[in-house]
Amino acid sequence: MLMLTIAAVLAIFVYGMIAAMLGTILPDLSKKFSLSPKQNGTIAMGQAIGLMIGSFLAGPLMDMQGVKAGLLLGLALVAAALLGLKTSKGYLMVAAFMVMLGIGGGAIVNGANGLPPFIKLEALTTAGMFNVLNLFFGLGGLVTPLVAARLFQNNSSKLLLFAATITAATLAMSVVTEMPAPSGKVAFDTSAVGSLIGQPALLLLSLTLFLYVACEVGVWNWLVRHLIAQGVAESKALTILSLGFALGLLVGRVAVSPVLSSVAPERVLVGAALLMAVTTYMVLRSSSPSAAQGLVFLAGIAMAPVFPTTLAIVSARFTGMAATATGIALTAGWLGLVVSSPIIGGIAGDDPKGLKKALLLLPVASVIMAAVCMAL
Repeated sequence: MLMLTIAAVLAIFVYGMIAAMLGTILPDLSKKFSLSPKQNGTIAMGQAIGLMIGSFLAGPLMDMQGVKAGLLLGLALVAAALLGLKTSKGYLMVAAFMVMLGIGGGAIVNGANGLPPFIKLEALTTAGMFNVLNLFFGLGGLVTPLVAARLFQNNSSKLLLFAATITAATLAMSVVTEMPAPSGKVAFDTSAVGSLIGQPALLLLSLTLFLYVACEVGVWNWLVRHLIAQGVAESKALTILSLGFALGLLVGRVAVSPVLSSVAPERVLVGAALLMAVTTYMVLRSSSPSAAQGLVFLAGIAMAPVFPTTLAIVSARFTGMAATATGIALTAGWLGLVVSSPIIGGIAGDDPKGLKKALLLLPVASVIMAAVCMAL
């Protein structure tokens, strides 16, 4: 149980680092290769397409071969992609390795979130366990921009090597850890996948992740560039992302875990979505770095329970094909990133100051998500 818990924590931590990676290294890469906001959007879309591929294919793989197969594949791809990004020579190479990073990340998310149902603590429900383990996602997201700004002075090459080393260590840990055997209940059957997709509950949960990921990754990928465009120093902007948003995610997941013992997870999702709408709008209206950091922290707290709680509901409602159902929901989530990033980049155009208007997509998506969660 201890080894399994450590492996799950490390894998989720690695994905937290990956989620914050693009937003952290974009300023440096944009300077190095003269990238425009539109090209930034295309790079983010490439990562999202990779996440969709990795999440969708990892689900059936894990139902057939076990969680370990998907997790090891994802960690190996991520380590290779991080090293590839370190040696990239231009825009096309960066875009290609971001696709690979996305594929590996999708497999990691699906694999790591396949482990909480097998980790039992008396004080926590399954939904609470999903949130406790996913607080390490927030920790990974906190570490990436903080290390970049304070330790590596925004040098993306050093940060990428640092992240690749941690990923390789996590891969080694996962290799020696015993993990749950495959369910043995399904094989890769197109008709079975089709029947799952047709389930109204899974459609609503998938739409929830579609809207949520558009918001969360919108913050990871675009907040730093938005703040810099408003006159905030790059190191300060990275600190706001780390000690604001990432810390908010971490604190929020700790705080919500006991709440889920007495409040239905579907109700938690509705409340979180409404708070997201308010806080993301206020972030865009803030005019000072200190106010922005406080508001971004509150936005992180609001967003904290949505991703793990949604996956917990998927796991509870579709036990026979949990990994495949999770993969479908996650694929819909990453589709939100595919759609949102080009829209944000397109609205902003070639002027980084245009991101203030483009990022209004976040509160709008949050309001729609609240309505979807009410239908659950």
